[in-house]
Amino acid sequence: MSTNFGGKKAEVNGRDDLNRPLLEPRDSVSISIPEPVDKLDRKRTVMFRIGNIKCASCVTSIESVLGGLKGVESVSVSPIQGQAAIEYVPKLINTKKIKETIEDAGFPVTEFPEQEIAVCRLRIKGMACTSCSESLERALQLLDGVKKAVVGLALEEAKVHFDRNVTDPDRIIEAIEDAGFGADLINSGNEVNKVHLKLEGVSSGEEMNTIQSYLESAIGVNHIEMDLEENKFAVTYDPDLTGPRSLIEGIQKVGHGSYKASLYIPPRQREAEQQHEISMYRDQFLSSCLFSVPVFIFSMVLPMLPPFGNWLEYKIYNMFTVGLLLRWILCTPVQFIVGRRFYTGSYHALRRKSANMDVLVAMGTNAAYFYSVYIAIKALSSDTFEGQDFFETSAMLISFILLGKYLEVVAKGKTSDALAKLMDLAPDTARLLTLDDDGNVVSEVEISTQLIQRNDIIKIIPGEKVPVDGIVTDGQSYVNESMITGEARPIAKKPGDKVIGGTMNENGCLLIKATHVGSETALSQIVQLVEAAQLARAPVQKIADQISRFFVPAVVLCALITYLGWLIPGVIGFYPKHWIPKGMDKFELALQFGISVLVVACPCALGLATPTAVMVATGKGASLGVLIKGGNALEKAHKVTAIVFDKTGTLTIGKPEVVSVMLFSSMSMEDFCDMAIAAEANSEHPIAKAFLEHARKLHQKIESNNQPNNQHLKEARDFEVHPGTGVSGKVGDKMVLVGNKRLMQTYNVTVGPEIEDYISENEQLARTCVLVAIDGKVVGAFAVTDPVKPEAKQVILYLRSMGISSIMVTGDNWATATAIAKEVGIEKVIAETDPVGKADRIKELQMKGLTVAMVGDGINDSPALVAADVGMAIGAGTDVAIEAADIVLIKSNLQDVVTAIDLSRKTISRIWLNYVWALGYNILGVPVAAGILYPFTGIRLPPWLAGACMAASSLSVVCSSLLLQFYRKPLVVQDTKGQSHYSIST
Repeated sequence: MSTNFGGKKAEVNGRDDLNRPLLEPRDSVSISIPEPVDKLDRKRTVMFRIGNIKCASCVTSIESVLGGLKGVESVSVSPIQGQAAIEYVPKLINTKKIKETIEDAGFPVTEFPEQEIAVCRLRIKGMACTSCSESLERALQLLDGVKKAVVGLALEEAKVHFDRNVTDPDRIIEAIEDAGFGADLINSGNEVNKVHLKLEGVSSGEEMNTIQSYLESAIGVNHIEMDLEENKFAVTYDPDLTGPRSLIEGIQKVGHGSYKASLYIPPRQREAEQQHEISMYRDQFLSSCLFSVPVFIFSMVLPMLPPFGNWLEYKIYNMFTVGLLLRWILCTPVQFIVGRRFYTGSYHALRRKSANMDVLVAMGTNAAYFYSVYIAIKALSSDTFEGQDFFETSAMLISFILLGKYLEVVAKGKTSDALAKLMDLAPDTARLLTLDDDGNVVSEVEISTQLIQRNDIIKIIPGEKVPVDGIVTDGQSYVNESMITGEARPIAKKPGDKVIGGTMNENGCLLIKATHVGSETALSQIVQLVEAAQLARAPVQKIADQISRFFVPAVVLCALITYLGWLIPGVIGFYPKHWIPKGMDKFELALQFGISVLVVACPCALGLATPTAVMVATGKGASLGVLIKGGNALEKAHKVTAIVFDKTGTLTIGKPEVVSVMLFSSMSMEDFCDMAIAAEANSEHPIAKAFLEHARKLHQKIESNNQPNNQHLKEARDFEVHPGTGVSGKVGDKMVLVGNKRLMQTYNVTVGPEIEDYISENEQLARTCVLVAIDGKVVGAFAVTDPVKPEAKQVILYLRSMGISSIMVTGDNWATATAIAKEVGIEKVIAETDPVGKADRIKELQMKGLTVAMVGDGINDSPALVAADVGMAIGAGTDVAIEAADIVLIKSNLQDVVTAIDLSRKTISRIWLNYVWALGYNILGVPVAAGILYPFTGIRLPPWLAGACMAASSLSVVCSSLLLQFYRKPLVVQDTKGQSHYSIST
């Protein structure tokens, strides 16, 4: 739905207040209810540029062929412009079909409309290993309209980019189900702000349609989902234009008070499905044990106890015994009812022309079961036949695999614990205040956090959590932000300060104005970023992907070779008969070895090696204040050999202070301040802001001592920013330059000896000098200092111990830059560089073979952050810098640079260790299962024990990844004493 709000574009991210209140007084509510319209049936118009239109008959031909298409509502062709405007129903036809129809009629389409790319996230069920995720990715990418598909095995989710003109989430879900997997839609990309409402007092479908029509026509509503049976609505909305309370009030107004709408909080889908999967595997395991334990007892235990053994050996008919019958009866439900999932998985895998763990298990258990059936039939038909059945092998194999899967899903659930803890930080309720025009409190109501709208005033008493992001309007307190930023000490908050949703108010009462709600809060953004990171595939995952393509066929081939390798030598008498266990023959021994090879090999462990480690690491990083945007960033960060630091706001605190002002002309200080304020007013640079604050205070001090000057301050015209040097503009009829010496040289402004001495003197003290020139002459200057962060020196020292060199790059002058670098211990300095130059310096370092990370905070750092192998943005920096970075340091502490690199190194090491577990297990397990040790030691691996080993391999990999949850920061700087201590991280 497209909306227009007063003809103006509303500012987002809470930067400006909206002129129109989100919850209007009752007497101003006006509601118009149009006829119900199904959103899926709404029409769209598409424009094509068509060639070879020569006359009216060509127009008629195009209109007639398109008019015959189902879903095309109207066609308008312009022969002069060579264009066609087609109105169509997306539910019935797509633009690609329309284009093909025109081309089939002999008219080339030279311009195709831009694709409307949308994104949807889906929960995937039924994936067992890497080959499953790979085959599903291939199936999705083959679907018409899908541009990109990423499937996460450990997260059990898929993210699909698609052209909404060609396909939609329903067709994507159908394609996933056709591939043999289950799928549920998590969101369709535009559901960033979504509220679930439950209706009471609605008695008919007509009333539901009335409410739906109102919601569809309401300003700010983007999409509606209806559940007629439960009387529920899911509404996606724009928080700049409306909010949940406005929607609830509107619904109640529609029914003249007879309808009641309330907030409905659906259960968390991921947690519910995890619990369902855990209980499913537990129930299947217990069901299999109900039959396989008696089978094991009848096969292995009772035959050795004289009275029971004799009874089990009682012959019912020919050589068919009671024990054989019982084992057959008890094994069959395990094989075909409990083990049905393996047959289903194998069918879908083979249908996709791939093979997974289910194929290996199905082949192994079928071989054991049907050979045993053959033994049973042979025993029934012969009075002399003697043979050993493997019914216990089939039943126990399935039981052990189900036990392994149960333990694996329990362990996998713990890999997302950090993310679940983040999601639980926001409180359930908040205290909403209503204020009158004088700012006095009229009412206080406790509401659900989900009902908070932008610009609401929220009261937070000591001990309560902050519900949403906002700005303090009244009160003072200390807020504990450790759960979001990792900052251990409470932060003082006063009017005008920002607060973050999910943090804890400690000792004072605060009133805050909500600026970011719903999915726009910092907490929601962190959760979304971590979820995206966990879905992204690390390059090291390619190893598992490549192995998985030939793993199962190779295992089947090994099993066949093992079977023949034992059967043929046994038939020709190549090995002694005493090698064959009692009660077996050559065929049975070879079959057991073959089945053991089939079931011991495990592709699951390989597939879980990387994604589980990435999931745990990104979640742990987020809890420590380090947001890592996916496995790719993790892998690149561990290779870093050089780090380039920006100076202002990165190595320094980023809050410059003016320490001296000097005039070099007869101009009064008041006029000097006026000129400089006018020129710097539109600059966003920290130094400009520092000077503006100082100049205004100085201006006020001068005015208080003299007669007040009521003349309005002038504004600069033709304002221009010169990156890396300063600003310029016209104030009145005078040309004003404010910047460094390079700016003066650009405009041919002479810098005299007196000014040079002033600059040199301050630069030796690590101060930055800014010159002010009017009409080509320097009239004054001011010196600015920006204190170095207390942890900077220890961080540089620790990075050196990690084998990483540090470089400082800045647009500041050489003398100041060198003084700062010397203070923190950086040896290489690049100064007087503009933003593009920073990126060029990084490329030069990369050409020398270095893997370079860039740490910055401002818009001017964005090109360098993109150019670097790894971009790290300080969390307090600009949105542009954070968007361009691979890693975001939430609390703006340089210690987290060390944490990010150390965590990436530990994670990649853990991934390789996981590969050693997975590959080493298969490399050692397959030969042992094939009987390589049997001739020398008599040790062989029965199939049921091989199945238990296979289950243990996946569990060991997941548990190995879970050890990353115990990671600790390697460097902690106690800035109160200026000392540091080091802790060894796991």
